[in-house]
Amino acid sequence: MVNVLLITFLMTLFYIAIANRILTFIRVLAVQGVLLFFVVLFQLEEINTFNLILILMETIFFKSIAVPLFLAYIIKRNKITREAEPYLPNFVSLIITTSIVVATILLTNAIKDSALDKIFFIVALSSLFTGLYFIITRRKIVTHIMGYLVIENGVFVLSLAVGTEMTHLVNVGIMLDIFVSVLVLGIFVNRIGNTFEEMSVDNLTNLKD
Repeated sequence: MVNVLLITFLMTLFYIAIANRILTFIRVLAVQGVLLFFVVLFQLEEINTFNLILILMETIFFKSIAVPLFLAYIIKRNKITREAEPYLPNFVSLIITTSIVVATILLTNAIKDSALDKIFFIVALSSLFTGLYFIITRRKIVTHIMGYLVIENGVFVLSLAVGTEMTHLVNVGIMLDIFVSVLVLGIFVNRIGNTFEEMSVDNLTNLKD
């Protein structure tokens, strides 16, 4: 069951590569949060009440509800157009994303470590590199935030790749990191929106001291 959920998570990366609407990216992030919840739920050997509450807050409440609503508010607040405006065509993005996944599979198979859960490692690295690629190839600043969140989801999966138990410190650290990052980037986007009419990274070259 865990493998099916991880493969579904991997498929969302391909969907991101071909999507044109910003709201679609937000929905995909929400779906990824739900998938991560069930992955952790089935993966952990022992779940106590505190663990369950922490997992619910980090995945369902934060990743699937709070962050998508906050991003939707930023889009509405700054009157951002629905198109993502990528630098490369969707077909090229799909090929590059596929190449990233294939490369991570080859890299993971080259690692000889019986303690490493390879499918977790593949999904984690694919999310990290796809998120980075997403940031590089999108014009709008808000889409850069979404790319960063995909990277954060990759870090979350990576924490599961090294074992079946997640420490509370790692969970809280990831959640606080996401919260602070989205809050700071949200304020940054709002400030840019008050300065420029178009929310494009090209406008950052016009900023002066």
